[in-house]
Amino acid sequence: MHAWAPLPRSSLPGMGVKQSLQNGGTLLGFLANILTILSTATNYWISFPGGHSGLWQDCNGGICSNIPCQTMLAVTRACMVLVAGSSIVGLVMGQIVRHEGDSRGRTIFFLCGLLLLIALTGYTLKNDWKSNVCFSWSYFSGWLALPFCILAGFCFLMADRIMQSTDAIGGFPVCL
Repeated sequence: MHAWAPLPRSSLPGMGVKQSLQNGGTLLGFLANILTILSTATNYWISFPGGHSGLWQDCNGGICSNIPCQTMLAVTRACMVLVAGSSIVGLVMGQIVRHEGDSRGRTIFFLCGLLLLIALTGYTLKNDWKSNVCFSWSYFSGWLALPFCILAGFCFLMADRIMQSTDAIGGFPVCL
């Protein structure tokens, strides 16, 4: 007769929670990246009677033309492009260092959130005073990416804190 043995437990407590937080951070970072790229690439940041405009082109009556360089628009463009590129780097770093117990992706996602806030606030201040202008879906998808970036950073931060606390109390008979 065989003795009933309990299932083996993970040697590192909290690994299930850490893995879940890393997966959540990756998913939120991926969604933020998709929304940022969509927002940056499309021309529906504002709509007005007879047309719409984005970061790169102004469309009136079905004819689109490039927008000349303006300081605040250039800052918005630069920040949005930096966010799109940096969030890809953050996702890749999050996957590479995942097995080493480090979550450096958190810093990148917090930086992306700050850059999104700068870009979208600047664009809002530039266009909010105009009459007959409504912000459109490209603009709002940029704002939607902001909480996803910040939440992704928090997920990676909490996963890193769990790993640090697990290492710190590893010799004590405590369950997490």
